[in-house]
Amino acid sequence: MTRRYLPVIAALALFLAAVAALTGAVWSYGYRQALDPLARRGRADLTLAADRLTGQLQLYQQMAVLMADHPGLDTPDPRALLLGAADKTAALDVLLVDASGRVLSAASGATAADLSSRPFFRRAMQGALGEEHGLDARTGRRAYYFAAPRFGARGRVVGALVVVANIDRVEAEWRGARPAVFFTDRAGQVFITNRSELLFWRQGAAELRPPGGAATEFASRTIGPHDIWLENWSPYVPARALHLSRDLPVIGMTAQALIDVGPARRLAGLQAASLAAILLAFGAILFWLVGRRRVLALANQRLESRVAERTVALSTANERLRREVAERVAAEAALKKAQDDLVQAGKLSALGQMSAGISHELNQPLMAIQQFAENGALFLQRGKPQVAGENLGRISDLAARMARIIRNLRAFARNESEPMGCVDIVAVIDSALDLSAARLRQDGIVVDWTRPPAPVLVRGGEVRLGQVIVNLIGNAADAMAGSADRRLGISLDPGNPVRVRVADTGPGIEAPDRIFDPFYTTKAVGGAQGMGLGLSISYGLVQSFGGNIRGANGPEGAIFTVELDPWAGEQAA
Repeated sequence: MTRRYLPVIAALALFLAAVAALTGAVWSYGYRQALDPLARRGRADLTLAADRLTGQLQLYQQMAVLMADHPGLDTPDPRALLLGAADKTAALDVLLVDASGRVLSAASGATAADLSSRPFFRRAMQGALGEEHGLDARTGRRAYYFAAPRFGARGRVVGALVVVANIDRVEAEWRGARPAVFFTDRAGQVFITNRSELLFWRQGAAELRPPGGAATEFASRTIGPHDIWLENWSPYVPARALHLSRDLPVIGMTAQALIDVGPARRLAGLQAASLAAILLAFGAILFWLVGRRRVLALANQRLESRVAERTVALSTANERLRREVAERVAAEAALKKAQDDLVQAGKLSALGQMSAGISHELNQPLMAIQQFAENGALFLQRGKPQVAGENLGRISDLAARMARIIRNLRAFARNESEPMGCVDIVAVIDSALDLSAARLRQDGIVVDWTRPPAPVLVRGGEVRLGQVIVNLIGNAADAMAGSADRRLGISLDPGNPVRVRVADTGPGIEAPDRIFDPFYTTKAVGGAQGMGLGLSISYGLVQSFGGNIRGANGPEGAIFTVELDPWAGEQAA
């Protein structure tokens, strides 16, 4: 018995191994592809952090250069001037130093220090701008020193003005922000970072080590052109991260960032899981068909054996043989019909999958076309061809709009988008309400929409914005199906960003953190609507404009807010 099933077990094992290999290959490919945009965003974030730090430090540098020639420094007591400059710029200290390195005056009042041995002071004595970073001896805080030379009447260096920048104050604005960014000096020490637990760690060949030099859990992998770090340094530093670096010769440091690769791994996992599900479903159907064919083959063998035995038997067995032959023909016919039904079911399933996504986006224009066609026929009967012509013109416009919707759906599926442009969001809302008017009237929904007197211009795509608004209106109507009070509120805030709010009087949102997940829906399973793709598609469309969409529960029901970038005035002009 076991030996008979060995070929089946071997085929099943081989199929599962092939599925595992293909799934792993798809996961690896998807992971590599997802790392590229993640690296681009990470480089942009790292550049922004580096530019912000460089710009803040250069303010103190320019302050040292500009104040070095201030006439108030030559007065008997310049401390008031130094103190005022330190207070206005939040500098840790401002020092006036003579040519021997002795502090003549300081904003903090401490003048006992001797700076003659400091590299930044010696650089200033050579007539150039001196820079240095380290721990301030007076306060123990991290500081960045800028020393600008002061020249006498004959062009000789008579001293220096030293501005001490407070690094804690410089990095306070972006501490804790994403991603994890740290700046190492030429000695490899982490001197500035938005993760305080990494301060003063030192970088070895690749990994970071605590100040004590103890070994840390670390591994490095190279995936294509990307460097992936595996570590467990802190709950606030991603354990699996894309490592990026950038030299900053202006301040003598190297900017580095650790970008969490979790989203890329999840995307690759979703792609691999989808492929595995498809292959397993196909394999299950294939094995079922092969099993049925094997059963039929065994039945045929048994039938032929019985026919051969009964041929030499008594003549009375002929009738029984004919009945068995008839049963065999009936079994083959039933199998053939079952196979035909299975093929037809597969065709209907594929057709349903294709039509479901398209009908979701074309249902409203088709309803409007039907309404305009019926109205046009009535107007023709009443002898109003001009009004009927207007309805035909609207039908033509809606047909063109349906073509644009199909084009945009295909572009969205291919990760493409129509060119960004200036869009009047007021006209988009009016068009969406016009398309949804029949549904709203049928459900007895009162619309509260105060149209602004002037256009409100935003940056986006007209057709795709219409898709988002129509989808939000349709979802609101579905949510209010069981409500006694059915009111749809639409408001427009022409600020920066421009906010469009769609509120309903339904039961609210059951899980606000999951409403934009694909295939998540609270509608009845198997209904005409309820695929769970509408809000997910709307989220992707709004994100492609550089905007944002979120949902929350209000006092009376659900409120969806769409945030869009306003179109700049000079661009509009």
